[in-house]
Amino acid sequence: MKGAGKLLRFVPIPQPTLLVGAGSSGRLGQAVAGFGHTKLLIVTDAVISKLGLLKDLTDALTAGGASFVVFDEITPDAPIPLIEKGIDFYREHDCDAIVAVGGGSSMDASKAIAVSIANPRKKLRGLAGYFKGLNAAIPIYAIPTTAGTGSEVTVAAVIADPERHSKLVIVDPRMVPKMAALDPALCTGLPAPITAATGIDALTHAVEAFIGNWATPHTDGLALSAVGLIFENLRTACKQGTDLQAREKMLLASTYAGMAFTRANVGYVHAIAHQFGGRYHTPHGLANAIVLPHVLRFSLPNVSERLAQLAVRARLGTDDEREDVLAQKFIDGVVALERDIGIPTHLDALKEADIPALAKAALFEAHTGYPVPRYLTQRGCEDLIRLVLPARPTKPAPATPTAEATTPAKAKTPRKRKPRATQAQPE
Repeated sequence: MKGAGKLLRFVPIPQPTLLVGAGSSGRLGQAVAGFGHTKLLIVTDAVISKLGLLKDLTDALTAGGASFVVFDEITPDAPIPLIEKGIDFYREHDCDAIVAVGGGSSMDASKAIAVSIANPRKKLRGLAGYFKGLNAAIPIYAIPTTAGTGSEVTVAAVIADPERHSKLVIVDPRMVPKMAALDPALCTGLPAPITAATGIDALTHAVEAFIGNWATPHTDGLALSAVGLIFENLRTACKQGTDLQAREKMLLASTYAGMAFTRANVGYVHAIAHQFGGRYHTPHGLANAIVLPHVLRFSLPNVSERLAQLAVRARLGTDDEREDVLAQKFIDGVVALERDIGIPTHLDALKEADIPALAKAALFEAHTGYPVPRYLTQRGCEDLIRLVLPARPTKPAPATPTAEATTPAKAKTPRKRKPRATQAQPE
């Protein structure tokens, strides 16, 4: 694991040109229209298409003389059959580049399509893992509409494998988009629950990158910036969705966190969340949010100093306080933030019988790929997952039969009541 971390520091990872601010999706369209592509495939979902969020992009492409088609069938946790449908659509329309518009599912689906098109001899399952494609992915441009995954700057694509009830992770630096537009105007209509879950997804990326064993001064700076921006702006973005400043800062936080974990990787939160997504189709950001506080509590003995730094950056304490106090303040701050924005504390779909298999799969994923700061055992992982089991309904205590209830009562003669004078009430 240490060797892999050192090697990753020297792997060249491209960084997309970033366009930031309201209207930047149109500016991306203007730029891409001049790149000489034969036909662009816009990959998105039906909601974005119906809401008209593609208009600035498509108007700019049309004005620039660029030809395009729209594939708007992406669903959350896009599964392999849907990705294959997108691949066929790309080929049918003779496209030569992709513009991904949407949340993490749209961007990850676009990456999977792009790398598959470039490596037609390999099936999607054969591309899972690190650097499995011989050829570089076709060009991708990205416009995120949620502030969470950071997929617009990352080397990975995560897609669902419904046959195996798991997730496929494809990793290749050549899938990083060439250009990305961080347009807060596209996020203003995002419902508060999605804003909340995706925001904590970004926070998880930053925190796991910061406390993991592959952290570097460069990734530390990105992660700290992301954490500060999230604590300052996520509550506002959830409560006042039209606040462009808060939306823009959350998009920047997501991008910074994506850059951080691209180099420093993630940890147990993601390993467990991926299992929830594969088995129960739990949205990834929500799964991360539910698990994050519990993994932080487990990791605390090994990362107290790192959590203390995060607390100071999140303005939850000052650097003249004791390290252990600050570390606990950060964990408490995460819990308070999640409570304030409506994140649930339990996973309703989780079943006790599934926990051993979920833990085993999570440990395999983490121990073969993630630089976790403290190691869980199988039993420890099971116990941690049990903490998010849905609360059991309290059964009412059985009523104790009384003598009156079990013995036939004697008939009582009703007493005649004298009529009482009543006062009319005003209507």
